Amino acid sequence: MKIAPSLSRLASAALLAAGCFSFTSCGTTKTTARNGNGTSINYDPPALRAQNPGAVSVKISTGAQRLYVMEGSRVLLATPCTVGKAGSVTPPGNHRVTAKTFKRRSMSYGSYPLPYWVEFRPGYGIHWGFLKAYPCTHGCVRVPKKAAPKIFALVSYGTPISVASSQPLDATVGAKLPTLDDTSLPNPPDSYMMTDAVFQDAQYKGNLFVD
Repeated sequence: MKIAPSLSRLASAALLAAGCFSFTSCGTTKTTARNGNGTSINYDPPALRAQNPGAVSVKISTGAQRLYVMEGSRVLLATPCTVGKAGSVTPPGNHRVTAKTFKRRSMSYGSYPLPYWVEFRPGYGIHWGFLKAYPCTHGCVRVPKKAAPKIFALVSYGTPISVASSQPLDATVGAKLPTLDDTSLPNPPDSYMMTDAVFQDAQYKGNLFVD
């Protein structure tokens, strides 16, 4: 898997949600409104249900760090994301979803959790993880906690995924999305990371779709 051990901070969002930490005790930690800047923990992008699941595709902009789930020209979901850094970039080109696994763990970096894993190339996938305002992953695409289950539900095996330095929607829909940066959030203990509590806390509470 293309994720480093130092990125164990991704599961601290689960700790926060589970009450192991609290936002009020985090000092510099910021929550975020739907259209504001801050951390990704409470960011909950609206998602539309696909009328024709076979027409769904995913567009990823590595330059703008934006991910769009589309049904033809209709935007079903748009969210900030974090992509691969220099030397371990998110693979550009046209791909397809080859695997979907809710309970996924890294096989290369200490069995760290990768909830809502959507693989589009061996070792590369979309998953819930902490976001930064700059590319920093080992090639995977990290998305906010509440965006990950919606993307997971919208895509299927074979769904096309386009990865490019820019996407046409960057100038319109993408420009209205907030900047999310989870750098200030605390790291959780490995004892938590190695349990299924991470995945239990990652489950979305409520309705995935607004329609």
